[in-house]
Amino acid sequence: MAARIDHLVTSGTFALDGGEWDVDNNVWIVGDDTEAVVIDAAHDAAAIEAALGDRTLRAIICTHAHNDHIDAAPALADATGAPVLLHPDDLPLWKQTHPDRAPDGELADGQEITVAGTTLTVLHTPGHAPGAVCLYAPELAAVFTGDTLFQGGPGATGRSFSSFPVIVDSIRDRLLTLDPETSVRTGHGDSTTIGAEAPYLDEWIARGH
Repeated sequence: MAARIDHLVTSGTFALDGGEWDVDNNVWIVGDDTEAVVIDAAHDAAAIEAALGDRTLRAIICTHAHNDHIDAAPALADATGAPVLLHPDDLPLWKQTHPDRAPDGELADGQEITVAGTTLTVLHTPGHAPGAVCLYAPELAAVFTGDTLFQGGPGATGRSFSSFPVIVDSIRDRLLTLDPETSVRTGHGDSTTIGAEAPYLDEWIARGH
């Protein structure tokens, strides 16, 4: 059976730099009826485990280490035996949430993760966070962008460990070069496509947000 994309929304709190905000997060499950990976284990390990059913979880992939994207990762790993994978540049952020529990493995630019016969390629896309990554699955015509690219523009860069010029470079060089029909599966909110976002690059830069 070919791989498919399942979608779950979980709710919780994003906390950074002394502030807290209520957020809804997209959790993406890529796989078939036998095995899967989870992209961003947010807020509710039990709900994610229920959505997996009896499938074998091969990995918990973190697009970045803001707490709302990783807060359920250790519990999900403990429940399933799956490794938690994170780009090492985001370890300082990870340790703010999980000071006593390290990730199980590292993500690297160009790394390939295969599940259910489908390959996810890791694209290092810093800016929203130093170790932010996107996962590109050409066979599914999809890219999972975490908080790097949303419908309407780049992820936020007004807090610690972030940079607007860096995120713009990441989007321009790593994402807008993908097939325009590629579906952008975001960390929050609605999906979009590369083709729908590409025309607005200059406008984003002018706004400088």
